[in-house]
Amino acid sequence: MQRTDSQKDKYVIGVLSDTHGLLRPEVLAIFSSVDLILHAGDIGGPDILESLEQVAPVMAVRGNMDYGSWAEDLPKIRRLALGEKQLFVIHDAAGFHMDSPSKTNIHVVVSGHTHRSHIERRNGRLYLNPGSAGYRRRLYSVSVGLLRIENGCTNAEIVTIEP
Repeated sequence: MQRTDSQKDKYVIGVLSDTHGLLRPEVLAIFSSVDLILHAGDIGGPDILESLEQVAPVMAVRGNMDYGSWAEDLPKIRRLALGEKQLFVIHDAAGFHMDSPSKTNIHVVVSGHTHRSHIERRNGRLYLNPGSAGYRRRLYSVSVGLLRIENGCTNAEIVTIEP
């Protein structure tokens, strides 16, 4: 499990997925003051991660469309701690069961893959899919997420870039 600064009690995290090689300038503007960026896969190339790193530290997972030598070192899942909160990042959460004993203390699950933004609280856990930040898919909006952790509380919002 990766750790970040556990002394801090307030975080703003930029969350995106499914860029598929397209990093819109709006994303960089929205993330201009975040503490961390989480990319939930289908990145599309190392240049996306390099550009995001110019804004804030990046943690990414490999999506089903991330292949080639640049993607080989990307994990399929990440688990990290921010303050007292445990986050779990995976590209495709479908069929992935969060009920095992090793996952009981996870507070936030970040995923992508569907290209559809979604926020849900279930059994005390926050689920965040930021939607697709790259190319428009179907009738879904292009969007990213902002995750806030403050004083032990987790909140998320979807920021629409293109309706």
